[in-house]
Amino acid sequence: MTDGEIHELVADLRRQGGAPLPAARLVYKTYGTLNATRSNAILFPTRFGGMHEQNEFMIGPRHALDTEKYFIIVPNMFGNGASSSPTNTPAPHGGGAFPNITIYDNVRQQHRLISEVLGIERFALVVGWSMGAQQAYQWASLYPDMVPRLACLCGTAKTTDHNRVFLESLRAAIEADELFRDGHYDTQPLGGLRAVGRIYAGWAYSQDWYRAKGYRALGFQTLDDYLTGYWDALYTERDANNIMAMTWTWIHNDISANETFDGDLDAALGAISAKTVLMPGMTDLYFRTADSEEELQHLQDGRLQEIPSIWGHMCGAGQHEADTEFIDQTLKALLAS
Repeated sequence: MTDGEIHELVADLRRQGGAPLPAARLVYKTYGTLNATRSNAILFPTRFGGMHEQNEFMIGPRHALDTEKYFIIVPNMFGNGASSSPTNTPAPHGGGAFPNITIYDNVRQQHRLISEVLGIERFALVVGWSMGAQQAYQWASLYPDMVPRLACLCGTAKTTDHNRVFLESLRAAIEADELFRDGHYDTQPLGGLRAVGRIYAGWAYSQDWYRAKGYRALGFQTLDDYLTGYWDALYTERDANNIMAMTWTWIHNDISANETFDGDLDAALGAISAKTVLMPGMTDLYFRTADSEEELQHLQDGRLQEIPSIWGHMCGAGQHEADTEFIDQTLKALLAS
C-alpha cells in the first residue's frame, strides 16, 4: 500500500525529562477515509529506525488494516528521521544536542494529534510491532477509554534487563568510534555504524533461522554476502545520532514511568481494558514469550497468540509471507470481536 496522505503537527513537545522541544514536528501518514462518526480509525505507530513506509506492507484492501473499511494513522516516532530527530532539528537542539524523548512523550504528542487535530475520541484498534508495540501499550494504559482493542506484536510494556544489554552494545559500538565525538561529528562514524549492523545481525534473526540459512530467502547465497549486503549496507546509510536517540527511548521504555502510575507496572498493565492480543515471536531474542506471559497476567481482557516462526524478531517485519499472513488473520479476528 503506497497511497495515502502525509501531514505533520508542529507544536512544542512537552517532555518528561526537561524543557520542551520547540516547534517539534510530528509527521504522520493516513490511509483510507475517516467515516462520519469518526469511529473507524486504527493507530499503527512506527518501529525502531522505521518510517511510515515500513508499515505499509500490512495496510490495504484484503488486509486486516483494510483501507476500504478503516482510516489508518501511522505516526512517525521522534528520532526516526521523519518526525523531529537529530538530523532534521535546527540548532540549538539538533545533532548531538537533541533531547531525550520517552515513549510517554511520543504518545502524549500523538494524543494531541488524534484529539485536537483529527477529532477522534475512540479507535477501532491500536496495533504496533517492536517499538510500535511499546507505543501501543502506552496508549492503552494512559487512555483506556480510547482503545477498545489492542495488539502488541513482539514488544513489551517495559524494557527488560536482557534487552537493555543488546541496546547498550549498540550505543557502545558507536561511542567507541573516535569520529563520533559525543555526537558532534562532521563525518558519520562508519566504523561504529558497521559494528551496530553486525551486532544487530546476531539478534534480529534466530539461531534456527541461521541454521536453515534463512538469508537465502532475502536474496543472499552466503553468510558473508548477507552480512555485507544487508547489515553493512543498512546501517552505514543511517545516522549515528538518530540511532542514539531511538536506543535511549527504547532503553527507557516503561509504561508505568509517569505521574499516572508512579512506577507501578502492574497497575499500568491493569488499567488496560482493551480486548488485547499479545503476539510474541516464538524465536524472538529481544522480546521473549515468557515476558508476554508475565504481562498477560495483569491485563483485564488479554490473550497470548505466539507467532510460530523461526524468523526471530523479524517475524513482524513483513519479510516472511507466512508470518505476515498469521498476524493478519489474528488482527482480522480481533477486529471482528
